[in-house]
Amino acid sequence: MELTLLSKEKTREIIARRAAKEFKSGDVVTLGIGLPTAVANYIPEDQHVIFQSENGLLGIGKNTTGDNMDKRIINAGGICVEAKKGACFYDAATALSMMRGGHIDATVLGALQVDEEGSIASWMIPNKFVPGMGGAMDLVIGSKRVIVAMEHTNKGEVKIVKKCTLPLTAYREVDLIITERCVFDVTPDGLVLTEINPMFSMDDIKESVSADFIISDNLKYMDID
Repeated sequence: MELTLLSKEKTREIIARRAAKEFKSGDVVTLGIGLPTAVANYIPEDQHVIFQSENGLLGIGKNTTGDNMDKRIINAGGICVEAKKGACFYDAATALSMMRGGHIDATVLGALQVDEEGSIASWMIPNKFVPGMGGAMDLVIGSKRVIVAMEHTNKGEVKIVKKCTLPLTAYREVDLIITERCVFDVTPDGLVLTEINPMFSMDDIKESVSADFIISDNLKYMDID
């Protein structure tokens, strides 16, 4: 099955569902703008993961629509969300203190490029106006674990590269890369392919990644349901 047969919505769902499996009860997790915000929709009801938004909300639930939507309660991407029981609101200074102070167990964010050393470029698009990088630099430096959840390519352009060519958000801070095609661990020895979507072949992965990588001895299929 070719990538072109996956809709944009299905691609994002596969990535978000897989990223949601990375947490344990009690974790405090910050979700970046865009695709990562969907991760909160796939956390099991019996798992107590505490989602934080850099605009000052601790205790984010699922995205809300229709009659359940309160336009006053939004995440950093401006999407209306639940405020779960026990949630709290605070100012930007407190949010940044949490992010910079090592209080976040994991952050999930998108990227324009990630390289084989775990460096990430996520904020500068060449020849396009960019309003700013938001809290991305604070998150990747301050979080205990950094997970990149992104579409595997951008209109056919490789995003997992040997060396980032765009301005860096952070140097060697990424721990895990999740796309709709595969999962890579970032290790001191480089990228290790640990999971592959059964919809794709190993050739599909090799042809769409310019970085060098090792294939894990325990390679398994991604759980995409």
